[in-house]
Amino acid sequence: MVLEKIVGPALAPEALGRVDMVLLSHDRHLDNLDHSGRKFLASVPREITTTEGAERLGGNAVGLAPWQSIDILGADGQALRITGTFAQHGPANFQRGALTGFVVAPADAPGSAIYFSGDTVWFGGISEVARHFPVRTAVLFMGAARVLVVRPFALTMTTEDDIQAAHAFSKSTIVPIHYEGWKHLSESREVISRAFEAAGVSGRVRWMEPGKAIDVGRWDIPG
Repeated sequence: MVLEKIVGPALAPEALGRVDMVLLSHDRHLDNLDHSGRKFLASVPREITTTEGAERLGGNAVGLAPWQSIDILGADGQALRITGTFAQHGPANFQRGALTGFVVAPADAPGSAIYFSGDTVWFGGISEVARHFPVRTAVLFMGAARVLVVRPFALTMTTEDDIQAAHAFSKSTIVPIHYEGWKHLSESREVISRAFEAAGVSGRVRWMEPGKAIDVGRWDIPG
């Protein structure tokens, strides 16, 4: 399978500054970890990914099974708790290897959780995250990625999936990612925006801009 990148990076690796940790949904596909990304990992103190991926990557990689947690002590002495979550990369009958999502929250303040879906479609495992964690911000992999080997099925969330997730995380800010930059991503920001607007949830959506930092922990959540 060949994945074609159509947009270059907004920042060079050296412009990122200090990176303490990388959360990696999976290591097998270039749109999650390309060649330059693998090289960059050598400069990062810790990568957290699937248990299979950690074995392949070696070095500083740590693997999490679904619902397994690890506490990472920050420079300020506070612990950040990272929990692995189930993810499904396409239709249930076409498994594409292990991958993971993440719930990230201060160990002493679990009500401030941020959910990273990883490369997944909507399925029951995501609704379980919504039921079990007080997610403040949901970072969702969208774009309806499609490749010939599994057509017509999508490997990441379609607009229908996006809306289901927005309803499941009904009090969360929604941050779309992974919807542009690669040829196999079939739903653009414009398409996703129209779907959110039609569903009446666009007020909770926050878009990231390439090359610009955001602080997801400081956004107000609509009541």
